[in-house]
Amino acid sequence: MSKIGQKTIKIPQAVQLTVTHKTITVKGPKGGHMVVLPQELEATMENNELIIKRSNEEKKTKSLHGLYRQLVYNGVSGVEKLWEKRLEVVGTGYNVKLQGEDLVFKLGYSHPVVFKKTPGVSYQVDGNTKVIVSGVDKQLVGQIAHKIILLKKPDVYKGKGIRYEGEKLRIKPGKKAKAAGATTGPA
Repeated sequence: MSKIGQKTIKIPQAVQLTVTHKTITVKGPKGGHMVVLPQELEATMENNELIIKRSNEEKKTKSLHGLYRQLVYNGVSGVEKLWEKRLEVVGTGYNVKLQGEDLVFKLGYSHPVVFKKTPGVSYQVDGNTKVIVSGVDKQLVGQIAHKIILLKKPDVYKGKGIRYEGEKLRIKPGKKAKAAGATTGPA
């Protein structure tokens, strides 16, 4: 069983953390984040460190202990330094532009695709093929990045589409490559 839940969370100087009943509120230079603990867990502050304790030793409670400890840690890290996901748009004629606070993609469709701004997440465009999704909430940043990828998933034959920066794809051989390797019959 993982021991992640038993680790303490050190609170940096720039971060302000408040524990009220089952709610942990984190505020820092980059924004704020809130985590609500389940009834089996309890949080206490000691010597500028946050300790999360569980009420029993059941398997479900132990797994919740590790999960919520990591969620609070991600919130503390996020308000100090934003979480970010980098995406790239690959394909001839494919590009992205920032229009106000929305992303506008040209992905080979007959119309441009507009991805609306989500509260708590900010977008940056580097060049016209790279997108940076950043925010305080790690889960929300990952979820939005995945939704952007679903606009045009990478093609398995040519690799065209939206993908994570540096992601390696397995490209399938096309019909010509398969036909060239096959024999025509018995000799």
